[in-house]
Amino acid sequence: MSVIPHFAKYAAAFEAAYASDDWSLVAPFFTEDAVYEAKLPAPLGGRFEGRAAILAYFKFVLDNFDRRFASREIGLVSGPREQGDSVWLRGFARYVAPGVPDLRFELEETVWLDGDRIRKMEDRYDAATIADLEAYLREHGAKLGITLG
Repeated sequence: MSVIPHFAKYAAAFEAAYASDDWSLVAPFFTEDAVYEAKLPAPLGGRFEGRAAILAYFKFVLDNFDRRFASREIGLVSGPREQGDSVWLRGFARYVAPGVPDLRFELEETVWLDGDRIRKMEDRYDAATIADLEAYLREHGAKLGITLG
């Protein structure tokens, strides 16, 4: 059975949760002991173990980063591609706000499923992307109310 349809349902639920700020919408998509690694420097990234920690991280990062911009666009560059019990994709995020340049970056994401629920998710960013993101936030973060800690 293909795991891509399960991932697509999760992605749609994530966007609905982003719009409504109701993270219970994505809770059923994760195993209780799921692990999420967002390979960015803290506080924007880290390793989050357990469904509750992952949902808390989503709320934190979206409230303290994504929602600081006037608009957010998420899209695919490549994939999704099924690899056994996982889904791989390369995506992009684009953020726009008045008074600051647009911010766009790419990432790779792999999601491992246990049946129809996510047991591990990993977002990876290349070193140049991380350096560009840090430079952007140093220069424009204060205007957006974003601090690196």
